[in-house]
Amino acid sequence: MDPSEVLSELISLKNQKNIDGMARFGISVDGALGIPIPELRRMAKSLGKNHSLAIELWDSGIHEARILASMVDEPSKVTESQMESWVADFDSWDICDQVCANLFSHTPFAWSKAEEWTKREAEFVKRTGFALMAVLAVHDKEAKDKDFMKLLLILKKGATDERNFVRKAVNWALRQIGKRSIALNRAALTTAWEIKDVDSKAARWIAADAIRELDSVAVKRRLSKR
Repeated sequence: MDPSEVLSELISLKNQKNIDGMARFGISVDGALGIPIPELRRMAKSLGKNHSLAIELWDSGIHEARILASMVDEPSKVTESQMESWVADFDSWDICDQVCANLFSHTPFAWSKAEEWTKREAEFVKRTGFALMAVLAVHDKEAKDKDFMKLLLILKKGATDERNFVRKAVNWALRQIGKRSIALNRAALTTAWEIKDVDSKAARWIAADAIRELDSVAVKRRLSKR
C-alpha cells in the first residue's frame, strides 16, 4: 500500500466515541481518529517495515498515523536528525510513549538521547528522555546494572519538575529500573528515599509511589526468583 492508501484506511476507521474517551485520559485529540492500538498493530503487521512509509505517515500529522509510523519504521535507518524532528512534534503522552517503545529504544542513539533529552526544558521532550529510560529498563536485555545505576542520579535531579507528564515519566523510569534486578531494586529504593526528602510536591509523590511498589512483597518475591 502506498501512503495515501494507508491514510485513507486510517481515516475510514475514525471513531468519535473513542476520541472522546482519549480526551478523558489526557490524550491530545488534535488530528486524532480514535483508532485502538491493537488495530494499529494489526495494520503494522500487514504493512511490514518500511522507513519511507513511516516518514510519510509521520508528516501527515494525524495522531494514529504517527503511532503507526513508529511501528513500521526501521530502527537501523533512523537518524539523530529524525529523532530530533519527531520529538519536537510530540504533543501527547501516548505518542511519546509509543514512539519510545516501538522505535526510539531500538536505535543506536537511545541511551544518549535519553540522557540528553532530560536536560531539555520542553515538557514532552523532557518526558521522552525519562520515558525512554523506563522502556530501556524493560527491553534492553544486554544492558548492565551499572548502566542503569548512572541514570538514578538523573532521575533524582528530574524529580522536582512539577509538570504532570514529566513527573509521571520520572516515576515510571524509577519503578522500571528498580524492578530489573535485586541490586537495582536496592539502589532505586535508596534513590526514592532520597527523593522523598526533597522539598517538592512532585518529588514526594514520585518517591511515595515508587517505594510502595519497589518495596512490595510481590516485587521482592519476583526478583528473588531471577
